[in-house]
Amino acid sequence: MLRATRVVAVVILPFLVVAAFLLYVVPDRTGELFAWAIDPPLSAYLLASAYVGGIWFFVRVAVERRWHRVQHGFPAVAVFAGALLVATLLHLDRFSPNLSFAVWMTLYATTPFAVVVLAIIQRRHAQRGPDPVDVEVPRFAALGLAAIGAAAFAFGAVVFAVPGFAASFWAWELTPLTGRVTGAVLSLTGVVNVALLWDRRWSAFRILFQAQLLSLAAICLSLLLRSTDLQWERPMTAVFLGLVAGAVVAYGGFTAWCEREARRIRP
Repeated sequence: MLRATRVVAVVILPFLVVAAFLLYVVPDRTGELFAWAIDPPLSAYLLASAYVGGIWFFVRVAVERRWHRVQHGFPAVAVFAGALLVATLLHLDRFSPNLSFAVWMTLYATTPFAVVVLAIIQRRHAQRGPDPVDVEVPRFAALGLAAIGAAAFAFGAVVFAVPGFAASFWAWELTPLTGRVTGAVLSLTGVVNVALLWDRRWSAFRILFQAQLLSLAAICLSLLLRSTDLQWERPMTAVFLGLVAGAVVAYGGFTAWCEREARRIRP
C-alpha cells in the first residue's frame, strides 16, 4: 500500500465520521448542520449507513499492507462519489449556504478523481496470487453475488436517472435529490460484487463484505428507528424490507462460510 493511499484514507475518515454522526444523531437539523435539509429522516439514515461502511473500509485502507485486499472497493467509491457530485450539481438550489456544504462540495469534487488516480497508480503493486491462507470463492457463489449486485446497480441507476418516477412507488418519500442519493447508495454493492467475476480470492473481498455487512446492519437499525417514515400501503415497502433481509442472510452466510473455510485451512 502506497503512503499516498493511506494519507487519502486518513483525510477522508473524519468527514465520514462527522457526517454519519450528524445524520444519525440530529437528522431533524440537517438543514442547519448538514449540507442540505433531508426529509424524512430515513433518507438521512440511508446515506449514513453508506458512510458507516465507508468508515470501516477507509480505516482498513489506512492500516492495510496489501493493496489487493481493498482494491475492489476503490471503483465503488469512485462511482458513489461521482454520482453524488452529479446529484449536487443538478440540485444546487437544494443545498444550504453553510460550512457543511462547502466541505461537502470540496469532498465530492475531489474524491472521485483522487481514488481513480490512486487505483491506477496502485495497480502495479497489486498481489496477483492468493494470500498464504486464502479461500477461493465458489463459482456459483460468485455468479450469484454478482447477479445480486448487478440488479442493485441497475435499480439504483434507474432511481438516480428518474427520481420522480422512483418517488411514485418508493418505500418512503423521496425528493429528486434524495432519490438520486438513494440511487448512488444502491450502486455500491453492484460495483463491488461484479469484481467476483474475475477475482475469486476471499482475501480480496473480506474487508469489503465486512463493510457491506456493517452498512446493512445500519440500514436495519434505521428501519427500526424510523419505521413511521415507511409508506406501508405501497407494495415496494414489503419488497424493500424483504430485499434487505435477504441481503443480510446472503452476505452474512457467505462471509461466515468463507471465514470458516479460512480457519479450516489455516496451519
